[in-house]
Amino acid sequence: MYVTLSETFATDQCPSTREVPRQPANDRHLTRATRAGETLFAEGDAANHLYEVVTGAVRLARVTITGRRQVIAFGFPGDVVGFPHNRRYHTDCDVIQAAELRAHPRSILDTPADNPILHRYLVNAAMAEISGMQDHFLMLGRKSASEKTASFLSVLLMRIGTISNGVGHVHLPMCRGDIADFLGLTTETVSRTISQFRADGILGLTTAQDITVFDPLALRRLSELEE
Repeated sequence: MYVTLSETFATDQCPSTREVPRQPANDRHLTRATRAGETLFAEGDAANHLYEVVTGAVRLARVTITGRRQVIAFGFPGDVVGFPHNRRYHTDCDVIQAAELRAHPRSILDTPADNPILHRYLVNAAMAEISGMQDHFLMLGRKSASEKTASFLSVLLMRIGTISNGVGHVHLPMCRGDIADFLGLTTETVSRTISQFRADGILGLTTAQDITVFDPLALRRLSELEE
């Protein structure tokens, strides 16, 4: 959910085959279909459910009192979103690509004996979120604009893209403004950096959202110049 490069990048494997955690056995769940633009929950709402992303994508964000937005994370298939603070959501969550979501009762966090398998599954998801958040903080504080953008595109390729014969393809479910607000950059900087990657022959654009990565390893190396 925190798009960072904490995993090993392998070009001989198709990233879309990443194993998505299966629904825990004996879990009573509610599957919900959502449309792009729909708000799943808002900051401060009572957190009655946690949501497992089955298909599609969601965006978690917070807005300051001055109106500035920070995108906190994106949720892709296999991610769980909506972990609460004091039983309330502490971000907004909007659907950015038509999604199927599996709702799990938040109460299981307080009563693990009711469903120990589901409780263990959600705790593991929360631990993965903490680890990803720490990696993301490192990226925000220590990487240049070029490195941040390369990291972001590399991980999207792993998470929701495909690689065939050494060439990657990925559809971006988010806009440039979302990327900028996630990486702590301006929209202009993100667009300029992607244009530079195109000029260098690392990637190409079929549309603004559809990217072909001609050299995934070169993109990965750009993300690690100062590591």
